[in-house]
Amino acid sequence: MKIILGSDHGGYELKEKISLYLKDRNYEVEDIGTHGHESVDYPYYAVQVARAVAEGKADRGILVCGSGIGMCITANRIPGARAVNASEPYEAKMSRRHNDSNILCLGGRFIGQDLAMEILETWLAESFEGGRHKRRVDLIDSLV
Repeated sequence: MKIILGSDHGGYELKEKISLYLKDRNYEVEDIGTHGHESVDYPYYAVQVARAVAEGKADRGILVCGSGIGMCITANRIPGARAVNASEPYEAKMSRRHNDSNILCLGGRFIGQDLAMEILETWLAESFEGGRHKRRVDLIDSLV
């Protein structure tokens, strides 16, 4: 599975830890940055990740900023992107099962590293249930 990562300065450290975690588990990882602590504008990274996922250039995406909120709002502007800003594992689980989320957004300043990794593990492990949920995801795509 190919996963594309992006962050701003507020999510840089957590993104780096996520990248190592994924590589250690043999995921194909593309990291589009940012690559340091200098202040950057998160929408550039969110749009790049969301487009890559929506266009099938990556299977899933992960975005990290200070809160996860701005990244999530921006990513969801791209048709075909289904981003979730998860702050605990059950949100991540249900976003995969019922909404087929394909982008996970995390708040690097809101959650600790251990919780972030638990959310990530849950999100990666869950499958989309399909059925009535597929009809609803398809409806979202047809309305935007």
